Amino acid sequence: MNFPFYIARRYLFSKKSHHAINIISAISVCGVTIATMALVCTLSVFNGFQDLVASFFTAIDPELKIAPAKGKTMAADDPALVRLKAYPGIQVYTETLEDNALAIYGEHQAMITIKGVDDNFATTTDLNSLLYGDGSFILHADVLEFGIPGIQLAAQLGMGARFDTPLQIYAPKKGERINLADPTSSFTQSELYSAGVVFAVKQAKYDANYILTSLRFARNLFGQQGRVSAIELKLKEGTDLQQAQRDIEELLGPDFTVQNRYEQQEDVFRIMEVEKLIAYLFLTFILLVACFNIIGSISMLIIDKKEDVRTLRSLGAQDSQITRIFLFEGRLISSCGALAGILLGLLLCYLQQTYGFITLGDSSGKFIIDAYPVSIRMEDIIVIFFTVLAVSYTVLWYPVRYLSKRLLD
Repeated sequence: MNFPFYIARRYLFSKKSHHAINIISAISVCGVTIATMALVCTLSVFNGFQDLVASFFTAIDPELKIAPAKGKTMAADDPALVRLKAYPGIQVYTETLEDNALAIYGEHQAMITIKGVDDNFATTTDLNSLLYGDGSFILHADVLEFGIPGIQLAAQLGMGARFDTPLQIYAPKKGERINLADPTSSFTQSELYSAGVVFAVKQAKYDANYILTSLRFARNLFGQQGRVSAIELKLKEGTDLQQAQRDIEELLGPDFTVQNRYEQQEDVFRIMEVEKLIAYLFLTFILLVACFNIIGSISMLIIDKKEDVRTLRSLGAQDSQITRIFLFEGRLISSCGALAGILLGLLLCYLQQTYGFITLGDSSGKFIIDAYPVSIRMEDIIVIFFTVLAVSYTVLWYPVRYLSKRLLD
């Protein structure tokens, strides 16, 4: 066994001549433990919120979304897209076209996003689980066009799940300037009828802005015949998503972008990652402060072990070995604190997952969930462990070498 490590291990668990040293050592371990536990719990809560948000988005976002690399629309019969239809991993291929418009219902109006979709759109995502009302997912019937608004948008326009009068939709005509004498002549006007349902993704981006309707209606409204803004795909069960994304990117070339569900909501998840990083940095700073307690503990230990140092030097121990004894002592304290903190953090996360004892509000039903969500990721645990070791080792290196040198002089 390594000689300095063996002595350091004995010092860690042996009784010191001054009881205060044991107390300070215990405080040092507790400080590192609490800081480590806070890191584990905080990062796991951020992961829980990320997974929660992802579950809402993925209920309406497709597994893969193909859009033009430049511009807003692309030809639906583009040769690359025709080749894509033959890709064996695709279960559902649906065309969509979306753009902004003005919706007017009675005395209410709002700027909205019209999303025209194919009839098979409901099979691309788990849309039926998001619908509320006594109607059904229907986009058109003969000459009638139906619209399915987000639940917040329906409330904003003063509509229910089923509205009696048609919803008026206005969109500027492509390539035309506004006629100040007759502004309405510069807009394409159309009507949407009620399908008897609204959808609720529980995200304002969709619920307060989107109306789902037929692809035919959107093309007529925006003057985009034969064009689409995106192709949305659902893959066959068992198909590797990442491999399929790489294959499709290679098949389509640089003129198209292929995004998975997380990439489609990149801005949202980037913000959450930044928030997580800031929390990690703040807690690492607290860990840094906690590690200074170890320096006090080691300083008192060095003073307490003067006689042992003289004995070791008489027995032939080199000065570098004696310095390493106290370095190992500090590292053992930080390692014990790191392991204890990780175990306690994992225990708290498990209890929160199981029982949800830390709630978001005083009463249930105020929020989407009642308790803080928690998701443990092994990569975070590994990063936390090595962060604790790196911070503590860095903090200890110079003070322990300096104090040991003063003792040995």
